[in-house]
Amino acid sequence: MNDTNSRRNFLRYTTLAGFGLSLNPLASLANNQHNLLNESEGSKELTHKQHIVTILQTTDVHCQLHPHDELFWENEKAVFRTAGGYAHLANLFKNIRAKNPDTFIIDTGDMFQGSQLSVETTGKALQPILNAMGYNLYLPGNWEVVYYKEAMQKLLGGLDAPKICANMYHDLGDGKKGELIFPPYYTWSAGGIKIGFVGYTDPLVPIRQSPAYSKGIIYTKPEENLEHYVKVLRDQEQCDFVILLSHLGLSQQIALANDKVCEGVDYIFGGDTHERVRKPIQCKYAKVVEPGAFGTFVGRLDLVVENGKIVDDRYALIEVDATNNKADTQVASVIKANEGPYAAEINKVIGYSAVPLYRYFVVENTIDTLIIDALKWKIKPDIVLSNGFRFCPPRKKKDATGNIPITEGYLYDMLPVDSQVRTVKVTGAQLTEWLEKELNNVFAKDASKRLGGWVVKFKGMKVEFKAFEDMGKRVRKVSINGTPLVADKLYSVCACEREGDAPDMLCRMPNVKDAANTPYTLHQVLKDYLKVNSPVSPLPKGNAIILDAPQTLLTQVTGVDYNFT
Repeated sequence: MNDTNSRRNFLRYTTLAGFGLSLNPLASLANNQHNLLNESEGSKELTHKQHIVTILQTTDVHCQLHPHDELFWENEKAVFRTAGGYAHLANLFKNIRAKNPDTFIIDTGDMFQGSQLSVETTGKALQPILNAMGYNLYLPGNWEVVYYKEAMQKLLGGLDAPKICANMYHDLGDGKKGELIFPPYYTWSAGGIKIGFVGYTDPLVPIRQSPAYSKGIIYTKPEENLEHYVKVLRDQEQCDFVILLSHLGLSQQIALANDKVCEGVDYIFGGDTHERVRKPIQCKYAKVVEPGAFGTFVGRLDLVVENGKIVDDRYALIEVDATNNKADTQVASVIKANEGPYAAEINKVIGYSAVPLYRYFVVENTIDTLIIDALKWKIKPDIVLSNGFRFCPPRKKKDATGNIPITEGYLYDMLPVDSQVRTVKVTGAQLTEWLEKELNNVFAKDASKRLGGWVVKFKGMKVEFKAFEDMGKRVRKVSINGTPLVADKLYSVCACEREGDAPDMLCRMPNVKDAANTPYTLHQVLKDYLKVNSPVSPLPKGNAIILDAPQTLLTQVTGVDYNFT
């Protein structure tokens, strides 16, 4: 792909940032159904013979219990609104169910990682909150293993609703697969139709995250058994509609929906990449949707049924506006009871920022800049590395000081795992090879080879690269602290230790030398830095320069009719 076409693709498809029960036949319920469907953009009136079945989806809430600042891109500028909050979500769920009892609610993962409350209680405080929400089905996400296999099983096992996943197996040792940890599929009948759900989570979890988290689990690719389970749902279970619940990331979900193994699937309800799909992406075999993150949105699919047949499907992405959508009192009470013992510590201010904090851009963000600034200040290596995480909602609201408070709880939102800071030495050649692999993880032409996450962040090193080149040809220029990289020179590097990695590995970089853990954790470094330097202004410094696309990408997805807004 030449540079001109590459830029055209990104400009065309990438948004930029400048910064069951059957229906009641009563007429009143029929009117409610008309009103519900009419809330969707471009919706059509139902005939008297038609009724609807509604399916709602959340994903990647990452334990964000309360309304938060959220960033939207509207009219060519960044706009912040207050959105989300489990109690507000619960109120929305109840309102939709009141209009249509044939409503089914799903969460597709990353529900137990992402907050201080979850860390302090090893996820247990989230169980009663989730149970109060009225979910009907769950899919484990890539971060459900953060407290290790046994805790994951108990956390998900303590949820009232069923769980499904067709590609997570017990590891019997020596790479031998045992039984599936969760049932592979689930069926639900409502309004005269039967819907089948089959679930898949990211098989790259042991590579993406600390290997110790997923010890005892064998993951397989969806392609290995998806055809089988679609056949079971279609032929044996006689399902009228099949939905694949996925926590693979939008690029991989699109690739799967274009693969023949997906024939017979109607929709993929996706997760992991926090993308905001407002209009279903039509692929060869299925439509793909993904409803953002942090409880900011609910995806809603309305199936129009007539004489026991599905005659239409209509999708909308609902923004959970916390200002106009009041909190459900029952769920708010459950949240308060479980968070109360930790609230003072969670709300303790540890520093301030003078600029909004966010983590939406593919290349550089203010949150990640804050982290690498702090590490460079404390450890003083040649180069600092930080993973390309996506979790953590934005923060913009100022307090009486005129600055944006950074609380203990927000530190956990940014860095839920308080890893030990590790130092190593690597050659310039190793750095170049590692950069090529990391960039391929983000921009691989084969979407199935993309790992979740954005471009890895760094300080002390400046890199110019082309996203659309082949593997091994993306890195064009590297300098270390203003001097061109030397292939055989040793450089000092620091990053976080990943539990379960080999002793000679750092941040997925193998064969490093002189590896040693410092006495500091990431949280300690951030707290020390904020104490001395607040208010901070962690604006991106252009450490990573993309040469064949705009610098301010909000998505890695190209070639389809989709924009992140």
